[in-house]
Amino acid sequence: MEVISGAIGRIRVHFRAVPADDIPAEMERFLAWFETSNAFDPVIKAALSHLWFVTLHPFDDGNGRIARAIADMALARAESGSQRFYSMSSQIRTERNDYYKILERTQKGNLDVTPWLCWFLDCLERAITSSETALGDVLRKSLFWKQHGLKDINSRHKAVLSRLLDGFIGHLTSSKYAKLAKCSQDTAARDLNQLVALGVMTKGSARGRSTSYELVLAD
Repeated sequence: MEVISGAIGRIRVHFRAVPADDIPAEMERFLAWFETSNAFDPVIKAALSHLWFVTLHPFDDGNGRIARAIADMALARAESGSQRFYSMSSQIRTERNDYYKILERTQKGNLDVTPWLCWFLDCLERAITSSETALGDVLRKSLFWKQHGLKDINSRHKAVLSRLLDGFIGHLTSSKYAKLAKCSQDTAARDLNQLVALGVMTKGSARGRSTSYELVLAD
């Protein structure tokens, strides 16, 4: 099996899989190694497991998904925890263009897997950082609604506040509020004054059309 691209006469071979007749024996070797405790650092083992399986390419389709699952499984085993809040699989999908480039260079190279290991470890670090950011956002929203959720907030308020908590870019003005809430300018002004009075939002120092509003977030 080959992975190719390009028009007829200009075909480029990106990857050539192990011959089909060799797959059963090679998979037995892989599984025996994967299930055996050895001196490998567990994170390195996760990286090598992914590379080994996806290079064997035992199936017509789904090899990448299974390889990502194998890497996540190896990482989960290494941590010996009941919960894990990051996903290496998701991060690889996010960086799939770079992933395919380093994978092709490694598979066509001289068996030096160092560049692959470096990329995998950097990708893992980005997966953990992304997870920390996401968890921080979830905690920030939870604390906000815990602090303000029982106040006299109407459906328009909730819709706009949720949009702000999801990462609204720029300063919120009454005009922007009116667009987000799909209401009139007068209604937007009343809503914002209500939110300021409730202590849910605070008004900036500028006045007139430049007046802006910010969320009051929990400490």
